[in-house]
Amino acid sequence: MLEITTTWRYGFMTTNENTGKEQKVVLITGASSGIGEATARLLARKGIHVILGARRTERLETLVATIRSEGGSAEYQTLDVTDRANFQAFVEFALSKFGRIDAIVNNAGVMPLSKLEALKVDEWDWMIDVNIRGVLNGIAAGLPLMKRQGFGQFVNLSSIGGHAVWPTCAVYSATKFAVLAISEGLRQENTDIRVTVISPGVTESELADSITDAEAGKGMQEFRKIALPAEAIAFGIEQPDDVDVNEIIVRPTASV
Repeated sequence: MLEITTTWRYGFMTTNENTGKEQKVVLITGASSGIGEATARLLARKGIHVILGARRTERLETLVATIRSEGGSAEYQTLDVTDRANFQAFVEFALSKFGRIDAIVNNAGVMPLSKLEALKVDEWDWMIDVNIRGVLNGIAAGLPLMKRQGFGQFVNLSSIGGHAVWPTCAVYSATKFAVLAISEGLRQENTDIRVTVISPGVTESELADSITDAEAGKGMQEFRKIALPAEAIAFGIEQPDDVDVNEIIVRPTASV
């Protein structure tokens, strides 16, 4: 008789190698740094097959090599979340490798903060394309498959900026409010698909590197002095399949 050991970590079931059960398969966007990279490392250490997507494939290649050297299972493919066909190919790549998809972590995001009067309209469009369209493209690519499977989970990254607005972050906050609305609609429309929104406070990542406005950049430097490590985010989905944690807000203790 096979010994069965089951552990619930980060929202996904892992089993010991003697059970013969299939391991979970999780796709992560924006996986080349920050929250995406940290999530990939943590899940892989728990026996999850991770499929990593981002535009910077050289970083993905290094990350996958590291995960494999530690005994984990990882694959990668170039991904531009703003390109619907590219996202579809990413999902099909994962399906061809493992025959199933248990979760898609829509993590990719950008945050070039500035006051509206600066009229950085190209940066507005960039945030809308990555932060909103990227999530929608992930849903469009993954939902039909999950419906056919009869199971699946979307983990969509919002932000504390999706719950409040501060000077310089009007457009960014708008995109993160949109993630909340899209996720809630997706949850209500599907009783067989889990939908979780993670809204992190200031976190160690490269998001702030996209800020070109000097005033906003200086403010973010002060804000990030109390940053969470990216690893602190991944704990938020620690539930069995029949429990759907719909939203978690994670802040540094010192955050106001």
